[in-house]
Amino acid sequence: MTSTSARREPPTALVITHVRGLLRRGKLSPGQQLPPERELARRIGVSRPSVRAALRSLAAKGLLVTRHGAGTFVAAGPPMLDSEPLSLLATLHGFTRAEMFEARRTLEVGVAELAAARATGDGLAAIADAVTGMFAAVDDPQAFLVHDIRFHRAVAAASGNPILASLVEMVSALFYEQRRRTARRARRLQATADMHHQIYLAIRGRDSARAQHLMHEHLVRAEQEQEQETEPGGGA
Repeated sequence: MTSTSARREPPTALVITHVRGLLRRGKLSPGQQLPPERELARRIGVSRPSVRAALRSLAAKGLLVTRHGAGTFVAAGPPMLDSEPLSLLATLHGFTRAEMFEARRTLEVGVAELAAARATGDGLAAIADAVTGMFAAVDDPQAFLVHDIRFHRAVAAASGNPILASLVEMVSALFYEQRRRTARRARRLQATADMHHQIYLAIRGRDSARAQHLMHEHLVRAEQEQEQETEPGGGA
């Protein structure tokens, strides 16, 4: 019975289960690089696109980090809170887009201020790496979304407050699950990457007021753009 259920499990879910198992058994540790997609596909018996989709999902949930041109690594950032209770609440109560972005603004505008005051060299490097990934993925909306979320998590980690960083991690995981359904309709990805670059420059320049202002402006624009994506005829 168990083997039959496993065979019926979607390929992407098989990959996620495999990687989570490696993490639980200590076969993968924070900062360690995962095997190449081709090797994972061979081991699990699925296609490379299924592996790629699963790794993106795990990266969006904060378990993995994809570095452009280098590979996929186990995240070594702040502790990850379980997002399942929040996901269940979202399903039961139907969190609205407005509520989601209100929560994000409340958390992330303040986090940007703290990051501008406290970011270390490693923290700035992580933010810069996420920005680089966004510019490299302007023609791939799904990959762009993962780098976008990486950016916000990196800013939260740079705040130096592990509680805030973990809350942003949890909300980001929920946001990814909602956002990935319409990500392919995204427009203006170059402009979005430019805005994230401006936030990074404000943080690097220790300009807390500007970092706050730009983060707020970015999240307001993002909410407006995503509303357009979900309107009838808003995209294919």
